[in-house]
Amino acid sequence: MKRKIAVHLANGFEEIEAVSIIDVLRRADIEVSVVSVAGKLEVTGAHQLKIMADILFELVDYDDIYMIVLPGGMPGASNLDAHKGLREMILKFNDANKQLAAICAAPMVYGNLGILKGKQAVCFPGFEHYLTGAELLSKPVVESGNVLTANGPASAIQFALKIVEKTVSKEKSESIARQMLVEKTPAPVS
Repeated sequence: MKRKIAVHLANGFEEIEAVSIIDVLRRADIEVSVVSVAGKLEVTGAHQLKIMADILFELVDYDDIYMIVLPGGMPGASNLDAHKGLREMILKFNDANKQLAAICAAPMVYGNLGILKGKQAVCFPGFEHYLTGAELLSKPVVESGNVLTANGPASAIQFALKIVEKTVSKEKSESIARQMLVEKTPAPVS
């Protein structure tokens, strides 16, 4: 059975993160639902890019969802954090040890819910104070238990490839990386 992933968008989301994640997951033939928590299907990013979500939050059957993914951006992460229904679903996922992923400012949602206590995590610089009880690392992408976090837009593809590895296989992730010309170690900037 194919695993389904729900990528959640709120107004003010970081466009590079959202689009990179959705694109990489779909390249891996993962079923992705782009979920709007904005009350309508059209969601506007932090830099005014508009994306049409697949479904409204209220209509998602979370019994079929393998992983909840939260792109960052501001005020997108704050808007995700303010959505009561999403917060409740994240807590249910965590209680069931189901997969959670967040990038950039969005790990603040998990931090504010107490999910990161005792776990390793990363976030966009300046949001560390939201990650209450987490062991903060300085890596681009960190997996700790059922939670995957990443630090920002430049890590979006690496983050998405890690989701592919967790959802499908390491081989599939490496295959997609090769197709996209993603280097294991970034080339130095000259």
